[in-house]
Amino acid sequence: MIDPRRPDLGLRPLGGFIPRLTRPAFKRRSPAGALLMADWHGIVGPAIAAVTVPRRLTGGTLTIGCSGPIAMELQHLAPQLIGRVNAALGSVTVQTLKFVQQAPPGPPAPQPRPEAPLPDTVRGRLDTVGSPELRDALARLGRGVYRTR
Repeated sequence: MIDPRRPDLGLRPLGGFIPRLTRPAFKRRSPAGALLMADWHGIVGPAIAAVTVPRRLTGGTLTIGCSGPIAMELQHLAPQLIGRVNAALGSVTVQTLKFVQQAPPGPPAPQPRPEAPLPDTVRGRLDTVGSPELRDALARLGRGVYRTR
């Protein structure tokens, strides 16, 4: 039931609330910029995405972070790159590219190798060691030695 003192509490279309809800998010990042950041790998391809990072999209200028030598190569590919980005966004959003110096992402951290089982003879000898700290240290050393075998 509608309160006669508050006529604004009646049923209203949901579309009327959307701009008020999305405005704070879009002030920080445009929808096109957010789409570009999320789909960068698929838009530019794996080779370019591995050495570049999209930084921001403002006023028709896409800022891309990359190392110096890559920036020179991308300047030559700028028309094709702009075409790919605009095709992905569905409109002519990007008109120029700006490159900023940024260290390339480092190699992925090495995955820890699984622990190697100790041979029965080594395990038997470890049981004779009296100090628990020394026994643990020798067991770690043994696992490191037998990991590569």
